[in-house]
Amino acid sequence: MSTTANIPTAADLESMRDSFHRRGYVVARGLFQKNEVDQIKQTFDRIAASGPVPGHFDPVPRQQSGGDPLKEYPRIHHPHRFDAVSRRALLHPGVLGCVRDLMGEDTLAAQSMFYFKPPGARGQAMHQDNFYLMVEPHTCIAAWTAIDDVDPENGGLYLIDDTANEPIVCPGTADPTLSFTSHLVPTPEGKHAVPCILNAGDTLFFNGNTIHGSGPNRSKGRFRRSFVCHYIPCSTRRISRFYLPLLDPDGNEVMIESNTGGGACGRDWMEDVVWEGSAH
Repeated sequence: MSTTANIPTAADLESMRDSFHRRGYVVARGLFQKNEVDQIKQTFDRIAASGPVPGHFDPVPRQQSGGDPLKEYPRIHHPHRFDAVSRRALLHPGVLGCVRDLMGEDTLAAQSMFYFKPPGARGQAMHQDNFYLMVEPHTCIAAWTAIDDVDPENGGLYLIDDTANEPIVCPGTADPTLSFTSHLVPTPEGKHAVPCILNAGDTLFFNGNTIHGSGPNRSKGRFRRSFVCHYIPCSTRRISRFYLPLLDPDGNEVMIESNTGGGACGRDWMEDVVWEGSAH
């Protein structure tokens, strides 16, 4: 994968910081070049065609899926732990530079995920990522890179403006016909969801407390592939054990204290937190 990224200029970064701190999210347009996007897409098409990767990718054959496209094309957890292209994308210099600037300090990589989201797939109800990562004493930043063009029709993200400073909320129960996960964080009174429309290669950055989610893919034939990563400040003291080991920008493994509690909602939530993971 090429690493000659479309790195934002100083003026771009200043504008991004302003949006990120005002709204809780910002988009870097064209951060991944077309050849990088194509390589990621080809890599995951190959992984999907070659079958399960135990502990990371567990598809169910179409004849056994009961008609659920997310069973045939489930999300892939931590592909950077077994795939070199994913590892390079997680440590992409353009992404790391943006995250470092938005955080105001050096960063560590905590997670990678890949979503196929085929036509007919359910979305994910509104949620907050740091409910799952349990980063302390700060929060995480997500870098959500579109591998296909993304809009509401094929299940794009919605974000709630100005919720980066909202506390982590204990979720209610989502509608299982619309969301493949069960957690639902209500939209605060007076706020509303904003659709995020992206072109392939664009990267959306958002705060770990920002409330966001996605709708079903209602398109007839368009996947909504995305490569999603989470990053934390180097000053982080604890994180959920699911995300260890971390990686520094050079790809070296880093261990910090494991957060084994149930986060803001207590220990009884732990099983659901680990199962649902942080997802979009």
